[in-house]
Parts: sequence; structure tokens; C-alpha cells
Amino acid sequence: MGNVVVVGMQWGDEGKGKIVDLLCPAFDLVARYQGGHNAGHTVRFGDQHFSLRLIPSGILHPQLECVLGNGMVIDPEAFFEEVGKLEASGIQVGGRLFVSDRAHVILAEHVTLAGQREAGAGKVGTTLRGIGPAYETKIGRAGIRICDLTDPELEERLRTLLLRLEAEIKALGGTTAIGHPVRVADQCRDWAQRLAPYRRDTADLLQKAIRAGKRVMFEGAQGTMLDVDHGTYPYVTSSSAGAGGAATGTGLPPTQVHGVLGVLKAYTTRVGGGPLPTEDLGEAGEYLRKRGNEFGTVTGRPRRCGWLDVVQARYATAMNGVGAIALTKLDVLDAFAEIPVCTGYRYRGELLTRFPAERRVLAEAKPEFRVMPGWRRETVGILEERGLPQQARDYVAFIEEQLEARVSLVSTGPRREETILRPGAELQAITDGRLQSLSS
Repeated sequence: MGNVVVVGMQWGDEGKGKIVDLLCPAFDLVARYQGGHNAGHTVRFGDQHFSLRLIPSGILHPQLECVLGNGMVIDPEAFFEEVGKLEASGIQVGGRLFVSDRAHVILAEHVTLAGQREAGAGKVGTTLRGIGPAYETKIGRAGIRICDLTDPELEERLRTLLLRLEAEIKALGGTTAIGHPVRVADQCRDWAQRLAPYRRDTADLLQKAIRAGKRVMFEGAQGTMLDVDHGTYPYVTSSSAGAGGAATGTGLPPTQVHGVLGVLKAYTTRVGGGPLPTEDLGEAGEYLRKRGNEFGTVTGRPRRCGWLDVVQARYATAMNGVGAIALTKLDVLDAFAEIPVCTGYRYRGELLTRFPAERRVLAEAKPEFRVMPGWRRETVGILEERGLPQQARDYVAFIEEQLEARVSLVSTGPRREETILRPGAELQAITDGRLQSLSS
């Protein structure tokens, strides 16, 4: 196995940032393939704590190069802010971070439109970062890419785009003045100059790296159930968050994606609107939120919390082709005497074991739970599987049985070193034998 996708198996916030950071010593490049600064990754090791939005966790490893792929939408001001914070923390960014010249740009007017939509009755719970409108103009063939920021016809292209955005903003009752094409073009040219050190044909860069024998880790944002095609539509993001997006979002052929590591939280969370069959609105859900610190890295919004849903997780396993699983936040369940796990949905008298496409069905379905015994012992910081209570090991084994995939890593805390590595062919293939230490 050479190049591996690390993908969230639920609605995002599974802890991908930690897992990517942990696996970085086994790779040479980290490439992010979709999303924008609406996604957040939190990485902790020792007494250091980093919150990243656009830039892959690999930037914290000085031997790695990092790529923002063509499948992303990028707010240049957010990019410069994040680079500045990293450099202020002593992280070398120059010469290691590359932005695709085919990635699309988020304008202030995209952000305005996103806010206007969310103020209305049809809101879906977005992060108000302009992500959806930017992807829409991309698909509508009216967008501005990084390489277009110096286009001689930029003002005319902006005039067409801004008129489109203004029409919808006004139709929704917006009063914010739209930018003048000349002013916005000047802003774009300034961005072009500041982005020049980072701009690359990143597909060519990645292809050459692979031919030279280097290994690439593809990093997804959000999670499988927010994928625009395969998620809980319309309560989704506007890009291909699943593993399939790795090829189209970086310009590499599918044959260069060799494996998929799925990141699965030991329970279920999501933010924003949409059905969540196992959501617990009582004391247990509130406990999960507080104990798991379930608040958005980017927005600070409280996440909706509930029990693990193996119907949904089985769907994500199959759709992504997950060969190995990183199970996160097992320690959050330490206090429970009993742990329900959803193994099916009851819908109008019928038992469903397949994840439905219809949001109406998912909204009305009632979870069928199998109750697993809890362990009522602290597991935070345990580094070896034999140190886990038997009930916790049984919980991991049940997940493997239900998903027919090996749990190769178990996270027992937020820091890099608080992880159990479970030796096996899957982990060996993913790391190529190069994952030597969790504390280095």
C-alpha cells in the first residue's frame, strides 16, 4: 500500500486531525482534496495545541510537504491568517505548503450570500463561510480560480459573477452593497501577488512525487455523511467529502489511491440541521457533549450527540472502501454502565438494516439498539490494548464484527501519544513500517 486516504466515517468531527498527525511519519506529503476553512482540525501533543482550518495537519511535521488541492475552495484572507499564526508559533511554512492553481476562490460576496440564506427558512446549518456559494459558482462555470486572479479579463468575469450573486442576495432581502468589479479585481491582484510563493500545479507536483517513490496521505474534511452525493442530502457540504473525492480533488488518477483509513468516533455527533437517528436529547447526550468537548473547532457551535450507529457506519465503510479503522474518543464512554449501539432502524413496522437515501425515512426511523455493557473505568491515556477493560475490548470487537473491518488504532485521549496501535497487516500496510513512535 502506498498512498492512503484518511476519511471521516460519520458527520465530521471524528478526530481526523489527530489521526493524520499521528500517521505523518509514514508519509512524505499530505494533500487535502476538498472543503475550505469551514473544516477544523485540532491537534494536541505534549503541551502544544494547534487548531487548523485550511492547512493539513502535516504542516506540523517539518519533513513533510503539504498540498491544498484543486477540489478545495479557498478564502485567501483566511489562508494568510492561518499561515501567519503557524509562522508566529515557529512552524516553517514557506517552501513546504503549495496551493493548487486550479482551486477556486471564495469572495466576500459568497460569504454574504451564505449568511443571507441561513437567515431564511431554508437554512441547513452551514458555517457561514461562503463555501456553498463558491462551489455553486464553480459548478456554474462562473467561478474564479487561483490561476484566474491575474487574468487580463478578470474585471469582466467578475462583473458577470457579481451580478449573479447580487441578484440572489437582493431576492433574499439582503441590503449589503455588492462589491464593484474594479475594486474586487484590485483585491484579487493583491491576493495573486501574496499567493505567488505558494501557487503550484499541484497535480503535477504530486504525480512527480509519486514517480519518485514518495508516499501521499490524502486528508478529507468534514465526513462521509456530509458528502454532497452520498450524505444526508440536502444537509451536506458542497463537495465530495468521501474517499472518492481524493482523486478528483487532487488531479491524481484513481489507480494512485491505494487504501482508505476510516476515522470513526465511538459515539455519534453532527452539527447543523438534518436527521440524526441516534441523537440523545437527554442527560446522556449532554454528558457526551461536555465530556467529549463537542464544540466546533471553527464555529464553537455545540454538536448534537448520540450513540454509535453501525447502520450508518456500515454504509460509510462500504462506500469508502475502508480497509482499516481508527476508533476515536473511546475514553468518553468510560462513565457509562450500559452503552446502546444502533444496529437497525424501525420504520413503519419494518426493520431497516440499510442506510436509506430518503431524508423523510431517516427522520421518522427509530433506532433499534443493542445494549453493550460499559466498563465504568477510566481508559484515558492507556497505550496498550491489554490495559483496556474487557468490556471496552468487547466494544471494539463488536464494531469490527459489525463493519467487517479491522480497528487498527484506538484513541484514548486528545493527545498524539494517547493512542493504542493494534498490530496487524492493515496497519503495517498503511504505515509501511515507518510509524516508530507516538511521543517523538
